[in-house]
Amino acid sequence: MPRRFPAVVAYDISENRTRRRVFRILRDWRIEGQKSVAECFLSYREAEELFVQLQEEVDPVTDRLALAFLHTPLRIRTLGTGHATFPSGHFHHGGTLR
Repeated sequence: MPRRFPAVVAYDISENRTRRRVFRILRDWRIEGQKSVAECFLSYREAEELFVQLQEEVDPVTDRLALAFLHTPLRIRTLGTGHATFPSGHFHHGGTLR
């Protein structure tokens, strides 16, 4: 049995149809969450698999998606206009960091 870690998947999808498809994918993986944030327990391999599934649905030009493990400073995976440039690999989108 692979070791699983707490993770959060957050998304901002512009198109309703795509948002429903992403929600359905996450419904199978999540333990808790809100409309656009899902809490999951994932192994690293499962996280990659989930990210591949979501990547097939998300438009990186108009949508945003981030998958972050909560236990370790691993690189945060993002799709769309978001980017992981904050110190220590934390996710940051928009604005100026001071």
